[in-house]
Parts: sequence; C-alpha cells; structure tokens
Amino acid sequence: MSTRVSPTDARFAQAGFEVGMYESWYLRLVSPDQDLAVWIRYTIDKAPGQRATGTTWFTLFDGEAERPTARREVGQQATTPPDTWVRIGDSSIGPSGARGDCFEASWDLRFTPLAPILFHLPRPRFYELPLPKTKPISPIPLGDFYGSVKVEDREISVDGWHGMVGHNWGTEHAERWIWLHGSDFEEDPEAWLDIAMGRIRVAGRLLPWVANGAIHSNGRIQRIGGMFAPGVDVTESPLRLEAGLPVAGKSYLDLVVDSPPNLTVGWQYGDPADPDGEHHEVANCSAARMEAKLTMPGNAPPVTFTTSRGAVYELGMTETDHGIPVADGLPPERSA
Repeated sequence: MSTRVSPTDARFAQAGFEVGMYESWYLRLVSPDQDLAVWIRYTIDKAPGQRATGTTWFTLFDGEAERPTARREVGQQATTPPDTWVRIGDSSIGPSGARGDCFEASWDLRFTPLAPILFHLPRPRFYELPLPKTKPISPIPLGDFYGSVKVEDREISVDGWHGMVGHNWGTEHAERWIWLHGSDFEEDPEAWLDIAMGRIRVAGRLLPWVANGAIHSNGRIQRIGGMFAPGVDVTESPLRLEAGLPVAGKSYLDLVVDSPPNLTVGWQYGDPADPDGEHHEVANCSAARMEAKLTMPGNAPPVTFTTSRGAVYELGMTETDHGIPVADGLPPERSA
C-alpha cells in the first residue's frame, strides 16, 4: 500500500492481490426546510486473492414515510478513472460531485466545501499502522450541495442543502462503532461536528470506546478525543445515544442523539477480509435529533447546539436482536 495519505485516493487500487480490505466514499445531505435527508455510499469489497467489486447504496429519509427508501446494488465493476475518486458501475464520485443510480433511485449532485479536510486520526502515522483497522477521513466535513435526487417519478431539488463527504478504508470493521455528524444547529448554523468512535477486540478482550473527530463552533475547530484520551463515556442503543467526550483545550462535549424509528434503516455489512465471513448489522439515521453541550474551562457558560433533523447517528454492532428492520436493498418487486 502507498504511504501517501490523501483524503480521496483509492486505496483498493493500490492493494496487492492477496490483500483483503474494504473502502467507502459516502455522502449525506439534509434539507433545510423539508423533513428529508439522503445518504449515498460507494463501497469496495476486496477478499484476499480476488478482484475488488463495488456496491452502491442509496437511502432517502422522509419524515412523512413509514420507512426509509433503502436500495443497494452489489457485484459491480469498480474502477478509478482520471478526475474521479471511484466509479462503480455507472455511478461515480469525485471532486466535481456525485452521480449515479441504484435501481429506481438516481442522483446528480455537486458540492462546495465549507470546511477544511478532517483527518479523524490525530497523527499521519496512525493511517499506516495496523491499528486502528479502519482509517476515517472526511474530505468535506461540511459542504453545500446542489442538484437533484430522483426516486421513480419523484424528483427532489437540492439547492443549498448542508451535508458532508466521508472516506474510509481498512482491513476489518471495528467490533462496534458509532459515526456521528451534526449540522444545521439552531444556535449556530455554521457549526458542525464529525466523530468516529469504535471498540475493538484484542486477544478476546473488548477494549473501551475510542473517539476521534472534531467540532467547529464560534469560528474555530477543536479536536475531539484521541487514541488514548480519557473521559470517553458512551451509553448507546440503536435509537438513542448519550455520550460525553473530551475536547482539546480541556473542554468537554455532552451529546444526546435520538433516531426516530421511521427514519432509521438497518443494513448488514460484511468483512471481506475475514475468512469466517463475519457480518455486522448497522442502524443508520441520517435525519436524527441532536442536543450538544460544549463546556469550556474557566467561567465561560456552556455552549448549546440543537438540531431537530440535522444529525447522523450510525451504530454498528454484531448482535442481530436490535429490533431495527434490516433492508435487503431491493425494490419491492425484486425482494424475496
């Protein structure tokens, strides 16, 4: 693998034939005035000794619907054309935007960054070490999105929606993980947070939660957590998170996130590098409610952030009795 760390370079294209890994580019955007959000994912799975294959994922979260519209198309050819981060089948994502289709859903989106690249891990060398086994980067931790999304005959205009673009890769998913993103806060429309948390199993022991990410507020970016940062406190379930996280500068972030059941989708993720074929199940809500309180040292009053649908809460887990319906990703006429 190349030692050059880039937020967008495709790692699977540089991996040896015997290497097993996965890689994803994903984007999430939320309407400023409708109860709508969209999550799109371009994923590469590469088993040891096999060629990489691609999967496209699409989810529309609609507050007026009983369930999210969730689609997934697997087994497609994956390439890295010039000026494109990845192309899977006829779907692509790159510096100029994201375009593609997944069964009856399609999208044509452009994005403008509003924040600098976020490297979640605190040091470049962590991106080359065996642990953590997942390497997260957000090329666009906050951006403006323009274009359109279609689902069958329904066309949704995207004009200045806030969102993000993420990129991760690795040899194995964490035993348990949480991805959080927040924007469109009532108190500070320019604020955002982007956090990846994980628990890994080493020698049969499940280690404590580790959090990495950042929060932007009041015009500055502060790092959250770190590889060995103390003070990470997490109580999680598929529909609710309560967490306390250390922030650089002796600050502390308290979070409460709620995922409405009708805006939460279940997925199954596989680990292509795992010879036993271990799977994780994932609960994702890209239109979640979030309350955040940033407490700073000294006598300054805490800063509060609230959003009714501008948050993402994703929980990855090994149990299957979590109660979230798992989508097969197929249109109704093709589902079993």
